[in-house]
Amino acid sequence: MRKNHWLVAGLAGVVAAGSAAAWTGTAGFRLVSASATSAATSAAAGATVLAADGYKVDSGHTSVLFKVSHLGVTNFWGRFNKVTGAYTIDKDNPNASTISIDIDAESVDSNSAGRDRHLRSPDFFNTAQFPTATFRSTSVSGGANGSFDVEGDLTIRGVTKPVEFTLDWIGEGDRGNFGYRSGWETEVVINRSEFGVSYLPQGLGEEVTLVIAVEGIRE
Repeated sequence: MRKNHWLVAGLAGVVAAGSAAAWTGTAGFRLVSASATSAATSAAAGATVLAADGYKVDSGHTSVLFKVSHLGVTNFWGRFNKVTGAYTIDKDNPNASTISIDIDAESVDSNSAGRDRHLRSPDFFNTAQFPTATFRSTSVSGGANGSFDVEGDLTIRGVTKPVEFTLDWIGEGDRGNFGYRSGWETEVVINRSEFGVSYLPQGLGEEVTLVIAVEGIRE
């Protein structure tokens, strides 16, 4: 899984207070994932075409975690509890795939109410002014071993930067009452200062690793 240098203005901030990689909140981004293609018949041409499957992100089963070095002795972990979005993956034509993910920065959870309030402040996510972080894919291509190479725009605290990462397709299938589902994961490394999160509490790392695990329901 290729790591990339994104700026998790909010994410790094989260850990700093106590972190990326996303999740309608200040810190959000959308990712693209691969899904099974379905056959559709074109009435006009009378030909069969393959249509990419579209998925809605299942917020209750999607995780956006972040970790950042603390005091140089360990990694501190946090998460965003509200993540929404959608993605379309065309395995036969990856370039037709798209990913859109939003993260509610207000939902930051570092296991400390006081620290979470600080993370929402102007020192970090500044959620009053920038309630949502977003990711929008600009290109998707096929990678090794069924993975996908994704490029797109990540916006945090009103700052947009191009990022890239490798999306690992985990699986898909009809799950009965749960509907047809698919899932993927990725990991990216960002520099928080690039997104304007330059607050420097003692012992807080500059790089933030975002771990994103998405589950989607086919629409």
